Amino acid sequence: MISRSALTRGSQLALRSPAVAKTAQRGFAAAASPAASYEPTTIAGVKVASRDDSGPTTRLAVVAKAGTRYEPLPGLTVGLEEFAFKNTNKRTALRIVRESELLGGQLQAYHTREALVLQASFLREDLPYFTELLAEVISETKYTTHEFHELVENCIHAKQAKLDSAAIALDAAHTVAFHNGLGSPLYPTVDTPTSSYLNENSVAAFANLAYNKANIAVVADGASQAGLEKWVEPFFKGVPATSTGNLNNAASKYFGGEQRVAKNGKNAIVIGFPGVALGASQPETSVLVGLLGGASNIKWSPGFSLLSKATAANPGAEAFATNYAYSDAGLLAIQISGKGAAVGKVAVEAVKGLKAIAAGGVSKEDLTKAIAKAKFNLLSASEVSGTGLVHAGANLLAGGKPLQVAETLKALEGVTAEKLQAAAKKLLEGKASVSAVGDLHVLPYAEDLGLKV
Repeated sequence: MISRSALTRGSQLALRSPAVAKTAQRGFAAAASPAASYEPTTIAGVKVASRDDSGPTTRLAVVAKAGTRYEPLPGLTVGLEEFAFKNTNKRTALRIVRESELLGGQLQAYHTREALVLQASFLREDLPYFTELLAEVISETKYTTHEFHELVENCIHAKQAKLDSAAIALDAAHTVAFHNGLGSPLYPTVDTPTSSYLNENSVAAFANLAYNKANIAVVADGASQAGLEKWVEPFFKGVPATSTGNLNNAASKYFGGEQRVAKNGKNAIVIGFPGVALGASQPETSVLVGLLGGASNIKWSPGFSLLSKATAANPGAEAFATNYAYSDAGLLAIQISGKGAAVGKVAVEAVKGLKAIAAGGVSKEDLTKAIAKAKFNLLSASEVSGTGLVHAGANLLAGGKPLQVAETLKALEGVTAEKLQAAAKKLLEGKASVSAVGDLHVLPYAEDLGLKV
């Protein structure tokens, strides 16, 4: 048996260690070193950004300007996503799977409203293989009829069937906020008549528009620029420099409005306001998102955020706030879902909370907590490879530079209660974008919430 004196001696030695001593000196309030930012460059006409922590694994992604806002017809982005890693001119789909698994790699394709992302995660030394594979997928995929009908079409229908009230409400909020472009749904609904135009030929035509050097960015987390230069240049040289046609590049315009959709099952409300675009400096919005919050950070406490308190007082609903940042616009969205009556009550409390902030009702302690939460959201998002890769690539495609973490953290520290009050007041004075999905007999209208649409 280990004696108590031995444990005590061990604790004393541990406290004397340099690492623990440094932590004790730093104190609770001091911030740790921020995560490194992505470094942008151009290699053989391709926009590239990299961040290297010298770890054993790498995540490499092609971020293409092929999200739903750019598709000429609904469903083409999803079709292009589902054709990823299928047969190419050099490899069969089976060979791609077997080779990737032999190397321990992981492949995935997903999309946002602005980007289609083809991502590979693998051991660091396998950078050459996966760089070649991603270049091959965007330049030599075979858009075959049998794969479309046997695989792609079925996957699209399966994803349509999974759309729940929360996803439909978020799409509806984007639609009333931006109409076309960013207002296009992430997935076509089951009622969208895609069968008349969505096929292997239309997907191939969309690929020709999107997959070229002008519309892609290659982003790496865990690879050096020297390593990327060595392999991006030879493997991506076959990618066309430009496309023969044009994507839908119309600038986003915010409108606001209200949409209500009757649906059985779960209920959802989204309350949206003009948010902050990628690269824009408006730290008040990030702090406001932190103050609105959502799920409690501590399991047995409702927490300090407005939405966590509202859901704690109205069991049966969950809520959170997010700023959806795009290249030329943003949407600050409060998303609420759950049982009808509880959803409605939380929506009322959310707007009351915003009005209280606009009236100057933010304590110094809550402001400090909100700034700390905004910092955490920023740093954790930059550390999550998927989020960081997409944001870095989207910024490059928009002509900007990847997020500079240290600069953004400093800006957050400069947010005052007065700035937060002015930001909330501006939101409430303008038009909101409100969507309700579910039992419309119990879900409130925007006017009931005291919002302008």
